[in-house]
Amino acid sequence: MSFTLHSVDPSGARLGTLHLPHGDVQTPIFMPVGTQGTVKTLHPDDLHALGAQIILGNTYHLSLRPGAETVRDLGGLHTLSGWDKPILTDSGGFQVWSLAKLRKITEEGVRFQNHIDGATMMLTPERSMEIQAQLGSDIAMLFDECPPYPCDRRYAEKSLGYTLRWARRCKQWVDENNPASGSGRQSHFGIVQGSVYADLRRQCAEELAAMDFDGYAIGGVSVGEPEEEMLKAIEHSAPYLPADKPRYAMGLGTPVQLLEMIERGVDMFDCVMPTRLARHGIAMTPDGPIHIKNKKWEKDMRPLDVEGHPHVNRFSRAAIRHFFRSGEILALRLLSFQNLSFYLRLMAQARSAIAAGQFGSFKRAFISRYQANDIS
Repeated sequence: MSFTLHSVDPSGARLGTLHLPHGDVQTPIFMPVGTQGTVKTLHPDDLHALGAQIILGNTYHLSLRPGAETVRDLGGLHTLSGWDKPILTDSGGFQVWSLAKLRKITEEGVRFQNHIDGATMMLTPERSMEIQAQLGSDIAMLFDECPPYPCDRRYAEKSLGYTLRWARRCKQWVDENNPASGSGRQSHFGIVQGSVYADLRRQCAEELAAMDFDGYAIGGVSVGEPEEEMLKAIEHSAPYLPADKPRYAMGLGTPVQLLEMIERGVDMFDCVMPTRLARHGIAMTPDGPIHIKNKKWEKDMRPLDVEGHPHVNRFSRAAIRHFFRSGEILALRLLSFQNLSFYLRLMAQARSAIAAGQFGSFKRAFISRYQANDIS
């Protein structure tokens, strides 16, 4: 993998290109989440139609079902998912946080009771790297420990120690077992932790940068902290990461949060929000979210989003409301398509604004419009 940084807007927003085995990715970019190897309700052709460039898969879930070795034997995650563009896989580290009641952290790694049948599972840095190599993703995330919010400084320091020591073990495993170079090489991203403590964030960023990974993520955000703390975590991390490497904020977020992160020099994002909101009957539009279940849309013949994709706009708000209330799967497909199209269109607009040196004014205009209307 290589990363080309084309320009930096006066606001600090960056325009770049990731060069990966399965294609180039223009940044800033949003990555739809395909936890089990598929983006919920959508066909890969839908992802192509809405302009997706890269999707995300979940190491923990895929390792349990159908199993990493099975995915490898079937030809890898690209073959399993029917997706021919880049894929990023997480490390399983987020499940260390989200499945807190089912796991025990030690220096060796994390011992889980998996959520499917309660069987014991040991996930170590080495095993996480091995699983991701078997999945065959373009980008593999290092195994880390994501501290909860809130946590005291003592816990944050101990957690950071795990993350940094595990990063070195991940690097050693890759060097010994996956030394391939060239166009087909899997890339590896370190993850900055440190909770809300600025000095720990800086320490982690600087030590990971010294290990010279292909890119860097900022983790431990979107774990229940106030938005102010989320933005501070980015501000306390991004400046200490190499300018010539991609930066990824994990698990974010709302449209406004994405623009705030882009202005702080972040290049890549993922979040389950677009498809999760769709399953709850919420459509994202430039004028704010629409709660399609509301009775006021019962006879509304307008499309969800006049700037949206024709795939969705052939249906009225009234029709989609009817489909959703009737339990028709088409409603979930249309709302998922709309929401991901909205997110990816926002990224394309951000890239155009950065190229023109006008990201600051674009951001202000978008937020003003998005927050001014109550059409829910």
